[in-house]
Amino acid sequence: MHYAKVSPEEIHIRVVATNRGPDAATLHLLPTLWFRNTWAWGPQTDEWGNPVDVPRPEVSLAAAPAGAQWAVRAEHATLGTYQLAGRDAAKPLFTDNDSNAQRLWGLPSASPYVKDAFHRRVVNGETEAVNPAQCGTKFAAWHVADVAPGASTTLSMTLSRAALAAPFAQHDVVLARREAEATAFYEALQPGASADDARILRQALAGMIWSKQFFHYDVARWQDGDQLPPPDGRRNGRNHNWRHMKAADVISMPDKWEYPWFAAWDLAFHCAALALVDVDFAKAQIELLLRENYLHPNGQVPAYEWAFGDVNPPVLAMAALKVFRAERVQRGQGDIRFLERVSQKMLMNFTWWLNRKDADGLNVFEGGFLGLDNISVYDRSHALPPGYSLKQADSTGWMAMFAINMTVMSLELAAAGRDCEDVAIQCYEQFMAIANSIAGHNLTGLTLWDERDQFFKDLVVGPDGVGRHIDVFSWVGLIPLFAVEVIDQRLLGKVPRFAATLVRHYRGTVDGRKVTHCPIQTNERGEHLLSLLGPSRLKAVLQRVLDENQFLSPYGVRSVSRVHAEQRDLGSLPGIGQAMIEYVPGESNSGLFGGNSNWRGPIWMPTNYVLVQSIEKFFRYYGQRLTVTAPVLGDRQITLGEAGALISERLVNIFRRGPNGRIPAFAATAPFQADPHWKDLLLFNEYFHGDTGLGLGAMHQTGWTGLVANLVERKYRRDIPAFWRQQQASEPAPAAVPA
Repeated sequence: MHYAKVSPEEIHIRVVATNRGPDAATLHLLPTLWFRNTWAWGPQTDEWGNPVDVPRPEVSLAAAPAGAQWAVRAEHATLGTYQLAGRDAAKPLFTDNDSNAQRLWGLPSASPYVKDAFHRRVVNGETEAVNPAQCGTKFAAWHVADVAPGASTTLSMTLSRAALAAPFAQHDVVLARREAEATAFYEALQPGASADDARILRQALAGMIWSKQFFHYDVARWQDGDQLPPPDGRRNGRNHNWRHMKAADVISMPDKWEYPWFAAWDLAFHCAALALVDVDFAKAQIELLLRENYLHPNGQVPAYEWAFGDVNPPVLAMAALKVFRAERVQRGQGDIRFLERVSQKMLMNFTWWLNRKDADGLNVFEGGFLGLDNISVYDRSHALPPGYSLKQADSTGWMAMFAINMTVMSLELAAAGRDCEDVAIQCYEQFMAIANSIAGHNLTGLTLWDERDQFFKDLVVGPDGVGRHIDVFSWVGLIPLFAVEVIDQRLLGKVPRFAATLVRHYRGTVDGRKVTHCPIQTNERGEHLLSLLGPSRLKAVLQRVLDENQFLSPYGVRSVSRVHAEQRDLGSLPGIGQAMIEYVPGESNSGLFGGNSNWRGPIWMPTNYVLVQSIEKFFRYYGQRLTVTAPVLGDRQITLGEAGALISERLVNIFRRGPNGRIPAFAATAPFQADPHWKDLLLFNEYFHGDTGLGLGAMHQTGWTGLVANLVERKYRRDIPAFWRQQQASEPAPAAVPA
């Protein structure tokens, strides 16, 4: 399928169908144009509740213009009139886009011509199934072609608002020109990229663009019904507390085939990838989730279609900052008004998290499910017995990141002249409170940091207030690394009270106790580091990450450490009972939380991407001064920049051809390995085998796996963007890095 636009209202289409079989074959091709059925919904009202007439649209046969064999006119009360014309001979078929009620429910159909008519006409030979008047709300051009083995047949069409007199006069030129422009566009994104990397970047971003889809869900209408009353259980069923939710928008989907609905934390990662090619759409997607018809009045962001009230990681602020910075690099300045609008709504969501997910008010969070499916030893979407609670290292780490994101957003706004210093101080104080609690200095004295293993772990707390770490090495303990930002002098120029707040927390202290990296120490460029981890803890955690016997796979960072291939038995945990954890590098072997995805070993692109991004932020601050032990390199000391690049390269290697000529993401026998017609095409799976890199889960989830394009782009970024070059100072580097 080839689509090329002359303008938003004139699209040229080419369909190429090839017979890959050994014998000649007759192909039946039916390109179809139809109107979405809204006329069957019953009485409609406008936003004020006034009745609205919904006239039935129509597709009807029209005179074929010059160079065309057929044409139809599509007329709609609000969309206007369009023309679809075809260059190749075809038999026009018409019906209505109404359900076959007789066949489905034994009831009279609204129209004698229903939506399964084309199948009945072509396959069953039922000539009476289609409308002889050659009009309706659904149309197909029935092409029949005898195609030899290895040969192809081509169809050409144009769809336009204006009735073109010669729709194919420039058809081939338009298609060739747009293809050449697309090639030039992607080559300009990555000059000098290898053929493998250029293909990965282009197909990942093309998949992101292709995954946009219209999504419609009016919760109140779904609960109330339209033509027929809904089942009684629907009134108090899923999403019943989200009656304000009215979605009718084009949204970036995780997978248009397997997961054709939005998911909030997926969408945040989509925006990071989309910002490479369409920063305006990326901004609009973030704002969409924060609009009043999406965001709950209490401040919760809707999670996903099947349960808006579920809790996903709070990554939207991170995405907003990422998109803001991407635009600043691309256009020389960021969209401050966008950041201002988003920050106001994100404060509502931030407050929701503080009030709803910190049950004891101690700045240790219980996010529950958090989108990581079976990563825990029990189903976190369910409550523990009365008196018991799970203090989640990942939820608390996400919230520390959220607090830093909000701090930096407020500082950006203050630097642009907005009155946001108070908000920056409040959000940073919240970050410090979280850091204080993680360190065990709240009223409980319980810390999420396990000093023995030098790792963050979940904590089960019983009715007696006694806590026990869950001895699992997983993303749960890596996510606190995500709470990191570098603050340059530009951001501190108009916020003297915020700067004083940093001084008050000199050496990273709260009430005299060290809980984070020192916020007032600067690097050679005068930059400050806001982070949960100081150098010693950062080194300890990354040593595990860079160990192939633990987290590091040949293809990225595993979601659960490989040590759990042997260390499975966790003993009896308070409130949970006998527990175990397995290293399962492939598909899930457990039905926990549906069992449809697995966070107990496979490689997931979104968390890997944020980890790489976080390591790069640490490197931006520390530079060559801080090195970490890399067991994968024989315990050699490497810089944080080298550590980030090592992980990034392994992630991209999932899609590169290895020394054996194979792409790890595909099975050895897959046509994508060697078949000449398929070998240059990629699929972007939901997640990947922790040992082999084989693609698993949803097969077409470019979605967050499209972040591989960002990793490729980072590899070939030769220069620091002009904006940041202007910010750099030339002060001498400090002599040493304190612990």
